Amino acid sequence: MPVEMAVPKVNNKMLEELEDMGFPKARAVRALHYSGNSSIEASVNWMIEHENDADIDQIPLIAVDIDVETPQPFHITELMKMKAQELRDRAHKMKEEEEKKLERHRERERIRASKDLTEAKRTTEESERKRYLALQKAEKEEEKRARKKILQKLEQDKASLPVKSGTKAEHMRECLRSIKRSYLDDDARVRRAFQTLLIYVGNVAKNPDEEKFRKIRLGNLLFQDRVGNLRGGVEFLELCGFERMGGEFLYLPRDKVDEAILNTAGFELKSAATNPFFGLLSV
Repeated sequence: MPVEMAVPKVNNKMLEELEDMGFPKARAVRALHYSGNSSIEASVNWMIEHENDADIDQIPLIAVDIDVETPQPFHITELMKMKAQELRDRAHKMKEEEEKKLERHRERERIRASKDLTEAKRTTEESERKRYLALQKAEKEEEKRARKKILQKLEQDKASLPVKSGTKAEHMRECLRSIKRSYLDDDARVRRAFQTLLIYVGNVAKNPDEEKFRKIRLGNLLFQDRVGNLRGGVEFLELCGFERMGGEFLYLPRDKVDEAILNTAGFELKSAATNPFFGLLSV
């Protein structure tokens, strides 16, 4: 029986999520297929492990058997031709009736859509007004907190008291704010950066003894595009314990893996990703 090569079936929802994260379709299909369609994290880890494969951006093909047996000869009679013509005439008539019904339905839909559009416009304008008021309120609260911080600093300066340095969590938040502020008009890129950082941190937290998760090549194009070229990206990983090695790698020694710091990093990343106002109003 002849064999044909076909593209393997993968989970379409996970494929869409990987494409939304910026991965090429061929690479995403390959990762899902070879990771067993198990999870997004497993697929990303597969891509990290196989990033140097020559065929990583080629969609894999699997063998499929095809039945090409020759069918028995079939003779068309005049009666069959008449029946076929009768069916075509009936189908044509039904098509005309369906088109008339469809046109009447379209006209009703046009009228309804016009009404819905007017209502949607009113609802959108009302939502924008509420959003604007909420944003104004949040800005005023941020401004009030900023003034309070300035006054506190002035009081400390007057009393010759040293200003306390920010905690590691605050430094992490500032790195994430830098990423957010650098791409205010590109939410997708910010989201990919946060997701990628969360994967790096999560891999180390779950597998602290695996050196491959504690070593990141700085020249990796995927890493550069998602984290390395973003202001605050590498700094965030350094706050998690990663150290530069000769300008080629970021490396986190096993004895410096701090579970509490990694948990804090994960919390800050999830908080930043789910807060719609993150990075917009903070001082």
